[in-house]
Amino acid sequence: QQASSKNNTHYISSCPSTKMAQDLPFYKTLIAGGGAGVTEILIMYPTDVIKTRTQISTTRVGFFSTFSQTVRTEPGALYRGILAPVFGETPKRATKFAANEFYKSVVHKGVDGPLPGYKAAMAGSMAGMTEAFVNCPFEAVKVRMQAKEDVAKYSTTGQCARAMVRQEGLLSFYSGLTPLMWRNLSWNGLYFGCIGYIRQLIPLEENASHQKQLGHKFISGAIGGILGTTAATPFDCVKTRMQNEGLTKTPKYRSVFQSLALIIREEGFTAAYRGYTARIIRLGPGGGIMIVAFDTIASWIS
Repeated sequence: QQASSKNNTHYISSCPSTKMAQDLPFYKTLIAGGGAGVTEILIMYPTDVIKTRTQISTTRVGFFSTFSQTVRTEPGALYRGILAPVFGETPKRATKFAANEFYKSVVHKGVDGPLPGYKAAMAGSMAGMTEAFVNCPFEAVKVRMQAKEDVAKYSTTGQCARAMVRQEGLLSFYSGLTPLMWRNLSWNGLYFGCIGYIRQLIPLEENASHQKQLGHKFISGAIGGILGTTAATPFDCVKTRMQNEGLTKTPKYRSVFQSLALIIREEGFTAAYRGYTARIIRLGPGGGIMIVAFDTIASWIS
């Protein structure tokens, strides 16, 4: 990703660098990006609920069996806790964008020419870790709301947040911060590094059509997304377990690698990859939804 207005769309993971995106000022890009992110959440959120429930489970469960059981027994649960990520979407993306621009200027300082893939990976990884500090409270509340065992305990997102503060203190919003940072580091690093590498390996001609830009972006984004998801899912699983457990006097999941080793020892290696199917299912349609939503909103406000 180059450090210029051409990449105001960096924080929209699958949005192509079209002329419309290039011409938008930052605040309009933020509006379009936030709107696109919220649109994707509204449509694809049920996959996130199923992801969380499969990751919390200590027995072997699959995406489709969990989904069908949830639809059959508690269909309203598919959108439990959605307000947390909706409210967190714009500040999360704004932080990621601003941090990425800053880190790109640091890793590419005093160097002319486009940003190499490995530097894009470095900047993206550091931006993802920075973003975690903003997004962690929203993730913590969301996980509590999504957990099946907490359905009777928390009735609304606001009530859940208040109960967490009252019972566990403000630090409960930052349970799972370390694995969230590891998740973002690994996903962003592979995702943006892959995009940068593919752009160098298969460069687009300067006057490429909009369709070619979309196709190029989709292919590089899909490959980067799959690699990033493969690396990040074990950390995401640990994050979910920590956030669901909360702050207790005798926590079972104390640190990232202790938790990961414990999950694998007690439940097997595949347990670390619970939720992987849900994340992959969300990746493809979610990217397409964000492209369409971003371009639509950008055309309205440009």
